[in-house]
Amino acid sequence: MSANIITAPLDALGQVLASLCIGAGYTIALAARAVMFVPAMYRRVPEILTLMHAYGVKTLPVTGVVGLFFGAILALQTGIELDKFGQVDAVGLVVTAAMCREMGPFIAALVLSSTVGSGMAAEIGTMKVSDEVDALEIMAIDPVKYLVTPRLVALTLICPILTILVDFLGVLGGQIVSQAQLGVSREVFVDQAIQVLRYSRTIFDWPKDVYTGLVKAVVFGVTIAAVGLSAGMRAHGGALGVGRAVRGAVVSCLLLIIIFSYFMTWLFYR
Repeated sequence: MSANIITAPLDALGQVLASLCIGAGYTIALAARAVMFVPAMYRRVPEILTLMHAYGVKTLPVTGVVGLFFGAILALQTGIELDKFGQVDAVGLVVTAAMCREMGPFIAALVLSSTVGSGMAAEIGTMKVSDEVDALEIMAIDPVKYLVTPRLVALTLICPILTILVDFLGVLGGQIVSQAQLGVSREVFVDQAIQVLRYSRTIFDWPKDVYTGLVKAVVFGVTIAAVGLSAGMRAHGGALGVGRAVRGAVVSCLLLIIIFSYFMTWLFYR
């Protein structure tokens, strides 16, 4: 009796860890197979553009509103504190650096993971539990090449584009709030924003804060697509299984985005 009390939690923990390892291995293998088919995607450019429209344009309202108001909140909060030290004019520097380095790709990834990532898991999961994926294999059509790779490419391309939009709207929101509530003129704010980008130029004279954010966006796009598609391909158990796949995909995407963001920031700015 006492032995069961001691071993039961360990058994449960072992099953959870084994499940996580199996899922991670499957996701990595699926992403690797999908990347192998990328050179053949030139024949499916119209489909990829349609997917990019669905993933990007349809999420523009949410992404734009979140980016605009996050920049406004960031400017207001940092401006209040900077004003205590007589440095309120530096709010443009803080907002621009924060949006381009971290918050732009982070916000875009969060919106995409909660909308597109969950949608991918639901779409592919429904096809999986209804045996449509098996039907493709019976017809000698590789499901990875037919279903996974176009979605992976589309999301990988659209995430940096949305990141640029979020960066711009975030800085715009910060400028509006700085001028309206902090007394910082537009000229001073823009000068500070340009200054932080000018002093961070490294590769091909590109601002480091910009291209590091875009690299993060590419990684986030691949991660969201791989996790969402993997969850869908592993779905089983009917409609309930599809629901579990969607929930697991969203949770995994959020956790991986935060973890990858930290390590990439450490890598670029150590």
